[in-house]
Amino acid sequence: MVTVHLSFASYDARFRTMLDSTLYLPKDGWDEARRREARIPEDVFYRPKYVIALEQLDRALANGVRFGWITADEWYASFSVFVEGLEERKQRFVLEIPLDTLGWLFSPGDLQVPPKRVDHLGRYSWPLAWQAWTRFHVKDTEKGPLVWEVKASPFWMWMAGKACGPYWLVIARNVLDPKEQKYFLSNAAPGTPLEVILHVAFSRWPIERCFEDEKTELGLSHFEVRAYPSILRHLLITQVSHLFLAQQNCRLRGEKSGGYHLPGAYRSRRFDRRPAAFAQRPACAYREGGRRVATHAGQKRPRPSVPHQGANSPTGKTQDHPRRTTLLYSTVNNQGAL
Repeated sequence: MVTVHLSFASYDARFRTMLDSTLYLPKDGWDEARRREARIPEDVFYRPKYVIALEQLDRALANGVRFGWITADEWYASFSVFVEGLEERKQRFVLEIPLDTLGWLFSPGDLQVPPKRVDHLGRYSWPLAWQAWTRFHVKDTEKGPLVWEVKASPFWMWMAGKACGPYWLVIARNVLDPKEQKYFLSNAAPGTPLEVILHVAFSRWPIERCFEDEKTELGLSHFEVRAYPSILRHLLITQVSHLFLAQQNCRLRGEKSGGYHLPGAYRSRRFDRRPAAFAQRPACAYREGGRRVATHAGQKRPRPSVPHQGANSPTGKTQDHPRRTTLLYSTVNNQGAL
């Protein structure tokens, strides 16, 4: 059984639950006889998983759910329909993208400049190649603090046969294993601290815990039915049970005197974190539906709005200590979807 899920988590990860689960029907292998045996309705047909995800988002919005941020893995971000769908719905997002994603660090306009892969841009393009790595303490784990080094730059993405943007391109690498790198795409507004973008980018853990909790504690994977209606009922009952337990967990936690949302041996000795300041996001134009597109006439190549090294500095130099600031800003200390 393959399913597509939409989960909700608060910004501080104290509350998490699964909002929607949809059964994915493969494109091939379901003839009329097999569909009749599985009791699959006629209006249920093959749809790509990224289309199902957008449908789930529409249902949640129609039912009054409001999302602070949307995040997804690189598989979803590799489809322009999904990224454009989030833009059309005016949703803020931080998406992990494949390293072969194409784009520019400047608005290409009418210039005949071919797009480059993001891993090549990070290695050879001057706005990123000469920019110093900035360390951020992402979070505490049972094995100690998780620290990543980050670079960021405005980015125009080659998508659906055209240049779309501007976005933020964020490149992060693990301090303990510099070969482990991640690339993120975000449509965050001007002035959004880089720390907030990273917090969302690395907040997959609450979503993964939703699956773990439902499989181990609520029997999500323990079903012995094969009919389509029965599977849907099983998914729905599991979600309702999870929501009830998540609400009770929050209620009972409020009766405790300590802060139990930051476990680990390093909880009382966390580094503070401060993002590299984005001076200003590049100008952009909007089409009908809220989609960003690059402006063309008279635009100059923007300089990176994050600290970078001078021409005489060695490439790739890293700051000695993680940035120091608090985790939550007053403007983002509300519950939002991850």
